[in-house]
Amino acid sequence: MLSADKKTYYHEDSSISKILIIGLGQLGLPVAKYIKQRGGFDVYGYDISSKAMDRAQTTAGIKKATNFSDFDVYILCISTHKPDDMFSPQIDGLLSIIDKISKEAKNGALVSIESTIPKGTSKKVFEMLNHRLHVAHAPHRWYALEEQEHGVNQVRVIGGVCDCCLKIAMYFYDGRSENMNNSSSSSSNEEKNKTKSLGIPMHPVSDIEIAELAKIVENAHRYLQIAFAEDLYIYCQANNISFPELRDAVNTKWNVHILEPREGIGGHCLPKDTKMFLQSSKSIKSKILQAAIEVDQDYRRYREAREIKRIET
Repeated sequence: MLSADKKTYYHEDSSISKILIIGLGQLGLPVAKYIKQRGGFDVYGYDISSKAMDRAQTTAGIKKATNFSDFDVYILCISTHKPDDMFSPQIDGLLSIIDKISKEAKNGALVSIESTIPKGTSKKVFEMLNHRLHVAHAPHRWYALEEQEHGVNQVRVIGGVCDCCLKIAMYFYDGRSENMNNSSSSSSNEEKNKTKSLGIPMHPVSDIEIAELAKIVENAHRYLQIAFAEDLYIYCQANNISFPELRDAVNTKWNVHILEPREGIGGHCLPKDTKMFLQSSKSIKSKILQAAIEVDQDYRRYREAREIKRIET
């Protein structure tokens, strides 16, 4: 946490009503739809893509923000990869939005970063905002292929740069009024606080860097799981062993779940976030993750060679 002499703007009677979702792509649009359907909030959106903005207006009734002033909450759902390389992390776009918020936002607003970000980003954002706004990180766990089970409303990690940042963020997301009010608050006020929240169960952490790391570690762990399955598959092929039968046999144990390798570790989130984790430490590098990246490359080469051989024969 930052030292107590850092001035923040927080009032326990602050109300949250006007919300701006910045970035209306694969993540931002579901977030905007959820908040709109939740009710009780005036929901706006912003995206550099006119197509994304039009889609949000048409499909969810999200109003277009013409400027960044007078909002109570800014939710950032901005891509954090290089424009020309979706497998490599970059936060330039996010920081440019923060610069715009810094110039236009009112004191005391909440900036919640839902994008996946490198360790240390949130505190950098807080400095860019001159300590005028609250900064929280609530990394998403939204999964497009299973949105009903793993949509916007599921248990998530959350951290704040300062204690007051975490309190107001918990109030907004989770509705736990005990984090915002004194124990003497009336039951009617508690009920009002719950109503004005998103109703998402949150797991608060004491240091915002834990929240930042939580997301990239989750994806790095998934990367490892898939890489092991790829490595085992290649092993089975080299030793004339049935991978499917071995996998089924091993997975009968209660604490083992070997995945099925496919075309390689797909999408852009897992490779990007694994790199983000590797870059998060200057003093120590994860040898097992570096090896996993090599395994995925070997697996892809194996599949490519097998496909060439199949075509030739």
